[in-house]
Amino acid sequence: MSLRVVMTILLLLTAAALGMIALNLGGGPHGPAPQAEAPAIPMVSYLVTAHSLPPGTLARPEDFTVKTVPPDQVPPDAVIDSPMTRLEMRGALVRRFLEAGTTLNATDVTRPRDRGYLAAVLSPGTRAASIGVDPVSGVAGLIWPGDRVDVILTQEFAATTADTKRIVTSETILTNVRIIAVDQDIAQGAPSTGSAGKLAATITLEVANDQAEKLALAQRLGRLSLAVRSVPDPERPIAVLPGGVSGADVSDAFAKATGVSGPKVEVIQGDKRDEVRFK
Repeated sequence: MSLRVVMTILLLLTAAALGMIALNLGGGPHGPAPQAEAPAIPMVSYLVTAHSLPPGTLARPEDFTVKTVPPDQVPPDAVIDSPMTRLEMRGALVRRFLEAGTTLNATDVTRPRDRGYLAAVLSPGTRAASIGVDPVSGVAGLIWPGDRVDVILTQEFAATTADTKRIVTSETILTNVRIIAVDQDIAQGAPSTGSAGKLAATITLEVANDQAEKLALAQRLGRLSLAVRSVPDPERPIAVLPGGVSGADVSDAFAKATGVSGPKVEVIQGDKRDEVRFK
């Protein structure tokens, strides 16, 4: 065998060997072999305060935000975020001052389902009294624990003269009272399926003892409705007309139909008060 043939065979063998090496390093004829992906680390979200919350605050959904971290970075006793947790925190009583961004712990709040919630929420010397509402009298379901409201009583009286068929009056009987619970779902912390979209049927108010008696009697006299007070200055007094207003004060047509018209004046003589209306 000549030297040229030997050299040719060696070159072919070398090329074949290099080709096999390149094929193995490249992962075969279809490109690199797929690399096994590392398993995704499950993340956990927990509640933190969106802004500072003073003690005594009745929590709202916007009071909290979430922070998402790996499981090993979740602070001890942090309240884990979930739809059920969010419902439980509606109306929860903040027990201590919480700075913005503070991790929420279960011991920081008293939830509506916790034992003794109402007793903890009530201010000293006050009572809890509930009234029934509908979508109109309950401000279309847009009220929350912590809101302050005025309570308005509307009554209809039977005719006292032949010319008057009926008299309808409206008056503010309680002002600046605090809502402490909305419905049994929130009061007991046992929301039913779909309760987030359900309009309130019962509102629980924080009232003084004499106000509780007044409220109980007012529910027998007529229809109660709520008027929400402004958030920036809920303590500012609002002028209320003495004796309320009647249908004749609101509607000229009603005044003409019932034979009542003209302005009215309250005459006070000693401890006697009389109302005189000018026709």
